Amino acid sequence: MTLKIKTTMKNTVFTLALLISVVTFSQDFKLYEKAAFTFENDTLNYRILKPLNYDSNKQYPVLLFLHGAGERGDDNSSQLTHGGRLFLDTYNRKKYNSWIIFPQCSTDDRWANLVNDDWDLNFKDTLTKPNKSLNLVIRFMDEFIQKKQVDTQRIYVSGLSMGGMGTFEILYRRPNMFAAATPICGNGSTGLATMYAEKVSIWIFHGSDDKVVSPNHSLNMANAIIKSGGSPKLTLYEHVGHNSWDNVFAEENYLKWIYSKVKK
Repeated sequence: MTLKIKTTMKNTVFTLALLISVVTFSQDFKLYEKAAFTFENDTLNYRILKPLNYDSNKQYPVLLFLHGAGERGDDNSSQLTHGGRLFLDTYNRKKYNSWIIFPQCSTDDRWANLVNDDWDLNFKDTLTKPNKSLNLVIRFMDEFIQKKQVDTQRIYVSGLSMGGMGTFEILYRRPNMFAAATPICGNGSTGLATMYAEKVSIWIFHGSDDKVVSPNHSLNMANAIIKSGGSPKLTLYEHVGHNSWDNVFAEENYLKWIYSKVKK
């Protein structure tokens, strides 16, 4: 009987702790304002975190974050699953005060110019129209950075998995927009790297044991950028699978490196 009581109490405490954590998690994410952008009858849902102690007379950096395939949808919430908390951290908000934007890709679409969810193929080295969701992001960013409260010399993009692919793609579609990019476990067009290689500071991340998107794709992209005159950083995590973003978010210098960059 005593053992049963202890077990029940432990379960109750664990359940309460879990509930408190979930509630806190939800409350924290409310700091990301819900918004939508419309272009030619298409709508992009996004969440935006304003700079801490926002002052309309100041200019702030902008960080655009592109989520992975698992966070697609229309709830305007799932895209915060990976990375959302990183930018809510009190220290990070004070140290790297900026606009944080998390758009959401629609369920039946992809950031990268793919027709299906075959993430491990080689991209074509030809310029084609972007998919609807990325086109909306591009149009939105074109408009957003015109705000007087934006430091146009410090605009950054990061993305994981499908978002890592979208990161490489938005670089060649807007090579003069970004100061730095951090594609995580992504893939891209090696032939189009020449369009941004010398213009953007790039730090590429991948897990060596990734079975969803081969790390060879990141190696190929780094090599293509180097051949095109760029100097990318590359971090390959030993014995790490597809979720290498967990390692990236734990990198001591991840945000420090990003926010140290200004447009070349």
